[in-house]
Amino acid sequence: MSVSPATDTEQRVLTLGHSPDSDDAFMFYALAEGKIDSEGLVFEHVLRDIQTLNEWAREGKLDTTAISLHAYAYVQDKYALLAHGASMGDGYGPMVITTEPTTPEQLEGKRIAIPGPLTTAYLAFQIYMDGKPFEPVFTYFDAIMDEVRAGNVDAGLIIHEGQLTHKAEGFHTVVDLGVWWKDRTATPLPLGVNAIKRDLGVELSEKMSRVMRRSIEFALTHRADALAHAMQYARDLETEMADKFVGMYVNELTLDLGERGKRGVELLLTEAAERKLIPPVQQPVTFVD
Repeated sequence: MSVSPATDTEQRVLTLGHSPDSDDAFMFYALAEGKIDSEGLVFEHVLRDIQTLNEWAREGKLDTTAISLHAYAYVQDKYALLAHGASMGDGYGPMVITTEPTTPEQLEGKRIAIPGPLTTAYLAFQIYMDGKPFEPVFTYFDAIMDEVRAGNVDAGLIIHEGQLTHKAEGFHTVVDLGVWWKDRTATPLPLGVNAIKRDLGVELSEKMSRVMRRSIEFALTHRADALAHAMQYARDLETEMADKFVGMYVNELTLDLGERGKRGVELLLTEAAERKLIPPVQQPVTFVD
């Protein structure tokens, strides 16, 4: 683990950034509600959309935070990755959608709504397009389907619950990047990760990591209670659909990336760097377990 030497661990309020989404709420339910042993640590939950968290990470603003894996390339000097808390698309993931049946080849040169310049969805899509031109139109993620429907863009790259609801709303899937990535690499597509500041020191970092992992484990073993808590962030999804979405992105890979998950992280960062889409990332990537 590449962090600074141990520092004083006397009690202080530690900032924990995550998005106001049902999967993150599920993951940190036990921590937010005092259901687990926090080993004396006090966390302030800071809820912001992922693009804001990505930008804040470049400033080193939060002690530990959810970020897009894409953003890690720009904050690796400030943050280390945790081996838990990741959102992995294991055969599913961000999708390109349109209002009319469209082939992947027809995306070339089109205006495509993108949910933020540092999102991993955007990075994966750039790799998928393999140098073919398109015009990214950066759009807040929950406005993308509206922009596609209104004809303001030719297609949209959707994340979050839209992956489950877009067909019912009349959209067509052009490509599922999670399927494409798994077919190419046999690994899950790494999307969001949890990162922790390197200057917190080994002792405090490892304690924080244990507590956060404990929260995820509690949620997975107390699913009904954690889901009930998460429903307040489900953006009008019915419970059954919210449960399905949470299951997609909080699972055994979230509890521990394991070799497959870590391999997916390294492959995506390596390929993106080779294509000069991101700065080089030190390999192998080190994780705080």
